Amino acid sequence: MIKNYFFVSLLIFVFQSGFSQTEKTLKGKVMFDNFLLQNVDVINKTTQKSTTTDIKGEFVLSAKVNDSIIFYRKEYYLKGIQLSPNDIATNKISVSMVKKPEELEEIIIRQIPNIDWKLDTKWEQVKRDEITAERTENRLKNTRIDDLSIDKGLNLARIGKTIFKLLVKETSGDKAPQIEFKQLARSSCDEKFYLENLKLKPDEIDLFLQFCDADPKSKTLLENNNILSMMDFLYAKNIEFKKL
Repeated sequence: MIKNYFFVSLLIFVFQSGFSQTEKTLKGKVMFDNFLLQNVDVINKTTQKSTTTDIKGEFVLSAKVNDSIIFYRKEYYLKGIQLSPNDIATNKISVSMVKKPEELEEIIIRQIPNIDWKLDTKWEQVKRDEITAERTENRLKNTRIDDLSIDKGLNLARIGKTIFKLLVKETSGDKAPQIEFKQLARSSCDEKFYLENLKLKPDEIDLFLQFCDADPKSKTLLENNNILSMMDFLYAKNIEFKKL
């Protein structure tokens, strides 16, 4: 009886072991808020095989139990899962991604000053100039052909100058183009750092940097570039990346 029990247990173990080590064709779909996502890169990090979701958000990829699958699309946060025996058995998984917040360009708001027409001396002078100009226009005078003067010219110049000083404020230069995190990380640390220190494979480096870029902390490094801070950040993200 004991021998039979041992034999059955051994068969189950061998079956499960063989099942977990055999690649299967995994089917699935990727969504965001119940919307199917097209052009999502689906990468088997374990086997380095990859595919892309179709117009229906569906994909087919060879995989086995415990393989790490990564889902990437630029506008969304990187998503990683580890396949369970149930995922392989059902042969159908559904993955939800989270969209990154949209980054808005800097908006400059200028406050238009409240003008007290009765108390503001500059605007009081403008009003006086306008009244004087109107009175001058209404006067009867003899106009000569060679008289090229304009009665209101000087007054209009003063009015325009006053408005310009009160309402216009020049902004300093155009905004300098911002370097991408991936480019900054590669220029800060050479390939040897990624291969020997972080123990990454050559074809994992780009994927790893995409994983880092999905972290909001990477934007802080773009604003304050410091090689030591960059290395600390990459070490910390590498630990998370290895767990995928």
